[in-house]
Amino acid sequence: MDAVKCQAFLKAAEQGSFTAAADSLSYSQSGITRMISSLEEELGFPLFIRQKKGVTLTEDGRLMLPLLRELVQAHQHAEELGAAIRGLVRGSLTLGCYFSVSSMWMPEILQQFAQDFPQVKVTMLEGGNKEIAKWLTEKSVDLCFCAKPGRGVDCDWIELYQDPLVAWLPSQHPKAAAASFAIKDLERESFIHTLPGQDTDQDRLIEQEGLKLQTRFSTKDGFTTYNMVEAGLGVSFNQRMIARKWSGRVAQVPLAPQRFVSLGLALPRSADPSPAAKRFIACVEEMVEELAGGTAL
Repeated sequence: MDAVKCQAFLKAAEQGSFTAAADSLSYSQSGITRMISSLEEELGFPLFIRQKKGVTLTEDGRLMLPLLRELVQAHQHAEELGAAIRGLVRGSLTLGCYFSVSSMWMPEILQQFAQDFPQVKVTMLEGGNKEIAKWLTEKSVDLCFCAKPGRGVDCDWIELYQDPLVAWLPSQHPKAAAASFAIKDLERESFIHTLPGQDTDQDRLIEQEGLKLQTRFSTKDGFTTYNMVEAGLGVSFNQRMIARKWSGRVAQVPLAPQRFVSLGLALPRSADPSPAAKRFIACVEEMVEELAGGTAL
């Protein structure tokens, strides 16, 4: 089965359009259409429902999706391994990345990786815990730089750093200068919740501690929450790292008892990392201590 045809299928499934898939892969639309039609003829059943506004997978197409994805990945890994044997590192790397990691660490890591391995193309997907769990389960990424996936996510885990959770308090809050902030005291405050219901680190701690919060506002990102805390609209909590470069009038007070977010690299279970993925893992492990301020594991 031709890996190029399978790649065209995957891109069309991802984009929901033959035209968009053609643009992404630098083919003509007619070329993509011919490849997918040929693949359907080879398999003996249709993979897509064609509509005026795009395409959607048939039930058979959905069943074939993970298998054809594995075929394309195996083809790419074979090419990359051949290049590595010849003394080159080339290919592509699809990286899932946790929001806070992508903003704080990834620019420096990608800069170094691109300098060391300029022939590796990196595609980065940003998301929260739910999206990352989905990507790992589907094996649509080579690896994820993220918080430790929850139970039920089948993956291999390399822990790199323990990031403490801290309360975010307005600078005028009575406990802004305190050495710690009791987790249970969050129940007495007007709370600002970031991305509720998305299996965030906030969601996980709230569930673990059985907190009954007085949620006044909810937001879609940490920076908005941070600015709302600064304005005195309530309190919140998050990883210490996420606000390291922000300079608002917000006190970051360690929670008591201490709680941490485990950050590291997650790989789809039983997936043999490609040469490019192995080089990226080594690059991260080498740089993470410096990026974390000397507190990496």
